Amino acid sequence: MASWVLSECGLKPLPQFFARPRTGAVLRTNSSKPRFLQTSKTVTDLRQPFSFGERSWRVKVSAPYRVGEEEKGNEEIKGAIGIIEEKEGKFDPGAPPPFKLSDIRAAIPKHCWVKDPWKSMSYVVRDVAVVFGLAAAAAYLNNWVVWPLYWAAQGTMFWALFVLGHDCGHGSFSNNPKLNSVVGHLLHSSILVPYHGWRISHRTHHQNHGHVENDESWHPLPEKIFRNLDNITRKLRFTVPFPMLAYPFYLWNRSPGKTGSHFHPDSDLFLPNERKDVITSTICWTAMAALLVGLSFVMGPIQLLKLYGIPYWGFVMWLDFVTYLHHHGHEEKLPWYRGNEWSYLRGGLTTLDRDYGWINNIHHDIGTHVIHHLFPQIPHYHLTEATEAAKPVLGKYYREPEKSGPLPFHLIGSLVRSLRKDHYVSDTGDVVYYQTDRQLSGSTSG
Repeated sequence: MASWVLSECGLKPLPQFFARPRTGAVLRTNSSKPRFLQTSKTVTDLRQPFSFGERSWRVKVSAPYRVGEEEKGNEEIKGAIGIIEEKEGKFDPGAPPPFKLSDIRAAIPKHCWVKDPWKSMSYVVRDVAVVFGLAAAAAYLNNWVVWPLYWAAQGTMFWALFVLGHDCGHGSFSNNPKLNSVVGHLLHSSILVPYHGWRISHRTHHQNHGHVENDESWHPLPEKIFRNLDNITRKLRFTVPFPMLAYPFYLWNRSPGKTGSHFHPDSDLFLPNERKDVITSTICWTAMAALLVGLSFVMGPIQLLKLYGIPYWGFVMWLDFVTYLHHHGHEEKLPWYRGNEWSYLRGGLTTLDRDYGWINNIHHDIGTHVIHHLFPQIPHYHLTEATEAAKPVLGKYYREPEKSGPLPFHLIGSLVRSLRKDHYVSDTGDVVYYQTDRQLSGSTSG
């Protein structure tokens, strides 16, 4: 069937050595637009062990129906045309890939999935020791030549602590949910992050990455919402450095167009059975805030600001900087999806790896982000190897990161350019790309 259609179009049929692309079931509507059928079944190889007691958190990804004979023909045609376009030098990043999630998984060595709690804890011990060592050295030297260096180093270490707590939230820290919860609370509460509140919203991000409306982290604004922003909000959202200071405010009030707080158990971020978890994390956050207030009386507010306050905002800038660039700033436009065009795989393939030079090891290779997004249960110390193994399968859907010098100054330019151009997406359409507001683009600083 496929060969006949291709011959009628004047194209030679593909040789037999091409593997048949697998892109899921295709349904043709009256508009002849391909749509991908999905069910609510959970893909068994995407289990994400967020579990507390009897509860189990898993990434819920829609699985396609069995492909019928007619859909198989359409699938072959679509894959064949995609391969021909690729051979001609064309590549459509919004097209369904000719591989499945299981193909990527099969390419990753089995040992990359193994979680070693002792190794994970060794990173915690290392980072905590560095944090206290830096604080002690800065307090002892108490020199204005040293303080700026301390703020940069300690802010980076606070960010490293967040990444380890992030692994706890994904269950990639260990297979022990109680250990993950305890370590996650200690690490995140110490840097004023509500562990469960963040964990649950971050789970939503991973389950919906690349979806215009359902994604939770740095998702695009539809044009209608963008146009309704007041001028101050619009300027703050797209003018450096203000977007890099957004995270604490997001925890309290989320993004424009969405409501709810990461601290409130009745927020629409959470299910009723998550109430106790959210309350627990909010109490831990409050205890840390109270401790900081107490320390300000003991050592004085200025000393606390120097030792903790400024590094905290350094951590916030790292978090916003890294997470933004995982989803923005590529030299070519990347798609965002709606409706039946979205799938877990296609959404994950629009994320980006970034090279941070010396910082890669310090922040636990979080820049190796594509494989992390697709398989968040892989421990951070296996991400680089897993990515190298998956690259032959991913092909052009993997975008090689620009190599960094010792420090990733090159990424500042990517950030500024993106904030100048990536403002909103169309209110309609199932495959959309960022558009630029000319007035804002002309006035955005950088």
